[in-house]
Amino acid sequence: MPDLKIPSEMLSGPFLFGALALGIAFIVVATTKFKLHPFLALIITAYGMGLCGGMTPTQTIAALTGGFGKTISYIGIVIACGCIIGMVLEKSGCALVMANLMLRLIGRSRSVLAMSCTGALVSIPVFCDSGYVILSPLTRSLARQTGVSLATFAVALSMGLYATHCLVPPTPGPIATAGELRADIGTVILLGALVVIPIVAATYAYAQFAGRRIFVDAHRPGETAASEPAANAPSYGAFAAFSPILFPVLLIALKSVADLPSRPLGDGSLRVVLGMLGDPNAALVLGVFLAAFVVRRHGLESFATWCGDGLRDAGTIILITAAGGALGGVLRETPIAKLVGDGLSTFNLGTFSIVLPFIVAAGLKTSIGSSTVAMITTASLVSHLLPSMGLATGFGPALATLAIASGAMMVSHVNDSYFWVITQMSNLSVSQGYRLITVASGIAGLTGILTVFLLSLFLL
Repeated sequence: MPDLKIPSEMLSGPFLFGALALGIAFIVVATTKFKLHPFLALIITAYGMGLCGGMTPTQTIAALTGGFGKTISYIGIVIACGCIIGMVLEKSGCALVMANLMLRLIGRSRSVLAMSCTGALVSIPVFCDSGYVILSPLTRSLARQTGVSLATFAVALSMGLYATHCLVPPTPGPIATAGELRADIGTVILLGALVVIPIVAATYAYAQFAGRRIFVDAHRPGETAASEPAANAPSYGAFAAFSPILFPVLLIALKSVADLPSRPLGDGSLRVVLGMLGDPNAALVLGVFLAAFVVRRHGLESFATWCGDGLRDAGTIILITAAGGALGGVLRETPIAKLVGDGLSTFNLGTFSIVLPFIVAAGLKTSIGSSTVAMITTASLVSHLLPSMGLATGFGPALATLAIASGAMMVSHVNDSYFWVITQMSNLSVSQGYRLITVASGIAGLTGILTVFLLSLFLL
C-alpha cells in the first residue's frame, strides 16, 4: 500500500509557511510552558513538517534520520571532545588561569569585547560550531570571575564567530558563493573583513544590553562558587593552561591554509598530514590527549572522572543539536526553499538591487536553518541576475557575495544546529535563546547588509 501524503495541489506558499510558523510556535510553547524536552519537541516538529510539506511518512523518516545522522557525523565528536576538554580545564583550575590572565591583560571592563574579537579571529579558519565548543570553557570562567551574565559572553562570542564564518573565506559558504558568482576570493576576504567590524561592534553592544536584562549563572546546576574544585589557587603556567584550546585551533587553521586554492604548503606529504590532523574531529581528539598531559599531576582516576562528567554533558547537547539538524534536514526536502527563492528572486529593487540577494538568502536561512545551504542556494538563484542588477563586473560579484552572506545570518533559531550548540553549552532556555541569539543574529545580518549597501555606493 502506498504511503499517504498531502496532495501536491494543496502545497501552496501560505499553507507551507503557516505550517512552518506553527511548528516553530509549537517548539517554543512546548519547551517553555509545558516543559517538554527540546529533543522531543524538535523530533515531533520535524515529523510534522515533513508530512505538511507533502512528503510521505517513509520519506519524512528518511529525511529526518538523514539530517540527524549528518549533524551527528559533523558535530558529535567535536562536541564530545570539547565538553571533555572544557570539564578538564574547569576542574583542574586551568580555566581559572586563562580567565585571570585575560582579565590582567585586557581588564574586566573589556573582557566581553575581547571575546567578540577572539570569536571573529578564530572563526576565519574554524567553523563557528567548533569554535564555540572550544572557547565555551573560557567564557564560563570569565563570567564566573567577573560576575557578568553568561548570556553576555555567549552572545558576544557566538556572534563574533558567526560573522566571519559567514563573511570571510575559507569557510565553505562564502567560498562556494564566491565561486558561483565568479567573485575574486581575495576581494571577498578584504571586503568581508571590513563588513565584520561593524557587525562585531553592533552585536557586542547588544550583548552588553541583553546581558544586563537576562542573567544566566555560569555555574553548573547544583554547583556553587564555593564548591568549585578550581577555586583553590592553581599551579599551571599560562601556556599549559591555554594549550588544549590553542593547539586544536592551530591545527584546523593550518589545514585551512593548506587547502587554499594557491596551495601555499604544496601538495605533498605535509598537506596530507595537515588534512588528517587538522580535521576538527581529529584536532579535538588530540586536544583531549594534550589536556590529559597538562593535568597529569591529578592522576588518571581524576582525569577519567572528568571525562565521564564531560561526556554526560555532551550527550544531551549532541542529541538536541542533532534533532535541530533533523528538522533542518526535513525542511530542506520540502518545497519551502524553492518557494522562497523563486518568489523573492522576481522582485525588482532598482537602485537597491544589492539588497535582493540579501532578501533571498534571509528567507532561505530563516526557513531551512543552514547558513551554508542558504548561501549556496541563493547564489545559484541570483547568479544569472547579476548583469541586470549591475553586479556582474568590478566589485559587483564580491559585494553580491557579501550581501548573500549577510542574509544567511538572518536569523538563527530552532531549525539551526548552531542555535542549539550555543543554548545548550551556555545554560540558555529556548525562550532565552530567541531573545539573545535570534535577535543578535538579526542585528548581525541587518548590520551586514547596511554596510554592504554603503560600500556599494562607493565601489559600484
